Amino acid sequence: MKMKVKNNNINRGAACISIIFALLFFTLMARFVYIQGTGKVDGVVLAALAEEKYTKQRTIEANRGTVYDRNGNPIAEDTSSYTVVAILDKDLTVDEDNPQHVVDPEETARKLSPLLNMDENEMYKILTKPERKQVEFGTFGRDISTALKQEIEALELPGIAFRRESKRYYPNGTFASHVVGYAQMVTDPKTKETETIGKMGIEKSLDKYLREKDGYMKFQSDRKGYKLPDAKEQIVAPDNGSDVYLTIDQTIQTFLEDAMNTTMKEYEPEKIIGVVANPKTGEILAMSSRPSFDPNVRNIQNYLNDVISYPFEPGSTMKIFTLAAAIEEGVYNGNATFASGSYTAGGETIRDHNRRGWGTITYDEGVLKSSNVAFAKIANEQLGTDKLLEYLGRFGLDRPTGIDLAGEVQNTINFKWEIDRVSTAFGQASSVTPIQQIQAATAIANGGKMMKPYVVDKIVDPDTDKTVVDHKPQVAGQPVSAETTKKVLNLLRQVVTDGTGKAYDLEGYQVAGKTGTAQIPSPHGGYLTGRGNFLYSFLGMAPMDDPKLIVYVAVEKPKLKDTDIGHEPVVMVFNHVMKNSLQYLNIQPIEQKTENNVNVDKEVEVASYVGKSIEEAKSSIDKLQLKATVIGKGKNIIAQSPVQGEKILPNEQVILLTDQEATLPDMTNWSIRDVMRVADLTNIKVSYSGNGYVVQQSLEPGAIIKDGDTLSVKLERPYSPQKETTEEPVVEENSEKEQEGN
Repeated sequence: MKMKVKNNNINRGAACISIIFALLFFTLMARFVYIQGTGKVDGVVLAALAEEKYTKQRTIEANRGTVYDRNGNPIAEDTSSYTVVAILDKDLTVDEDNPQHVVDPEETARKLSPLLNMDENEMYKILTKPERKQVEFGTFGRDISTALKQEIEALELPGIAFRRESKRYYPNGTFASHVVGYAQMVTDPKTKETETIGKMGIEKSLDKYLREKDGYMKFQSDRKGYKLPDAKEQIVAPDNGSDVYLTIDQTIQTFLEDAMNTTMKEYEPEKIIGVVANPKTGEILAMSSRPSFDPNVRNIQNYLNDVISYPFEPGSTMKIFTLAAAIEEGVYNGNATFASGSYTAGGETIRDHNRRGWGTITYDEGVLKSSNVAFAKIANEQLGTDKLLEYLGRFGLDRPTGIDLAGEVQNTINFKWEIDRVSTAFGQASSVTPIQQIQAATAIANGGKMMKPYVVDKIVDPDTDKTVVDHKPQVAGQPVSAETTKKVLNLLRQVVTDGTGKAYDLEGYQVAGKTGTAQIPSPHGGYLTGRGNFLYSFLGMAPMDDPKLIVYVAVEKPKLKDTDIGHEPVVMVFNHVMKNSLQYLNIQPIEQKTENNVNVDKEVEVASYVGKSIEEAKSSIDKLQLKATVIGKGKNIIAQSPVQGEKILPNEQVILLTDQEATLPDMTNWSIRDVMRVADLTNIKVSYSGNGYVVQQSLEPGAIIKDGDTLSVKLERPYSPQKETTEEPVVEENSEKEQEGN
């Protein structure tokens, strides 16, 4: 009986266990079917979880578009920078002979701190922070260059590593800064992602073209993150930003920047404004102002581009357009006479800049002497102020030019009162911007056709090489005829040779232009008085017969020397920029004559020497009475400057580049033009200071030249004694209108 009870218990136990296992089995099967059908566990999609865990994504960085000058030289570009990182985690060192962490914090701080300009004790504290596996050095260790990275690597300090990053870089520093502007990294506070955004100038206005979009690569990996064999990749290519090509010429812009720097140092004016334009197309070749800034450090004092955002009473440069209007209307008679000194209009007295005048003179003399009275009478009695207003519109002086730069402002034409209408004729009462004067001057220099100014040449997609935007020269109007412009240019040439513009007469080049000395409105009413409290300017074109360049320079409130008249700071900028730019553009000076009117210098046409041996090329060059300068250690010529077909004067240099290691020549006594020729051939960057000829160079003669090297040269003029003269200095015009009896 007992045995039977035991068996029954065993059977019942086995049955219970079978039922339990059956329930578990069916539960698991139901769970499996559920998971198989829904793909979810506790509301979590398993496929998504697996995707997240075993699918890796790596960013493929895109580049922001590069801003180039007209010749393809980068002005703003993305470049690599590095952050210094110190590894403190000892566990990362597997081989004691090859340590991967900072072994000696004291030695590391002693050697590294001078290179990062950091206090040694402060660095030591960072390197000995407890429970830290990795540290950085704040701003001292960020944004370091490749050159500095290589210096640090040469120290072979254990545990010192680098993190590569990308930043916006402006290789020329203070260079057309208000035109180019700047872009900077911005971090999204929500996503913590960073992107480069334009904040000023072209960088801001063309941000939608310049901005990049990173790509990425997805792949299947094991749990350690390694890519699985034969795993499929999903690649989304990066979308690089479009490249912007400006009309700015790096060489001409450098001429302008350097001249402005020299003038700022010597005269400390409140403002300098400079523009160089091609009158045939409206292209802006150079544009700058002071105070300026370096976009790499953003030391900005003035966020406005004064060339387009600073309207002011221009002074006597406005007389160019009043004169052109009078000639076009047939009311100007240069041989007619008038009484200079003073003129009454609207119950107020307009005076000439020397207050006494010059007695009875012709209107042509009035132009040369910059007589306010002459132009007041032309506007009020001959042309008529209503017709003058019409021509202000024809010359575009009553509205913005529409230049492709953000921030251009509206000027003010005051024509309510008679005195204001008459005063506008000689540059007071009404305001204009420098860019409006440039646009109006293109009509005078371009046979009557006025060209709209622009700075963006084209925008190109670097991925497809497709031109996205292509700007072409645009005629903005034809205010006067070609015949009128010839007469105006002839008179403006006489202003330079025999009038108020004598200081702007360049040897070998016929400059035509007009001086200006504008009074500055006082915040308390009226105008500022006192030495130097004027805005001095010059608007010049050259060569007169067929102007290739227009240069406008204005200098506000310079600190003049006791012997200065006022135009000296403007001369310092204009003459340097105009002459060097004409030479750079291979615009030959007029032939020099002897006393017997015999040609001294006859142009020589340069032949091609590419592919020839050094000896053969030198022999040919010597026969043409030219000088050969060889760059490099090779035996055959691969490039030359000037190129075949260019014409130069006897004794000028022909630079020959050979097929092996380019070496820097001794440039002592060279002109900046020849220095630039070497730069063009070897792709080096050149900066210079001073005027005249090279007396010092930063790279030693014979040094091997590499792409991207920077050469600095110092220029000085040859010493020559001052010639004695009894001629009194020409007094520049200080436009003045007064109440009668005051």
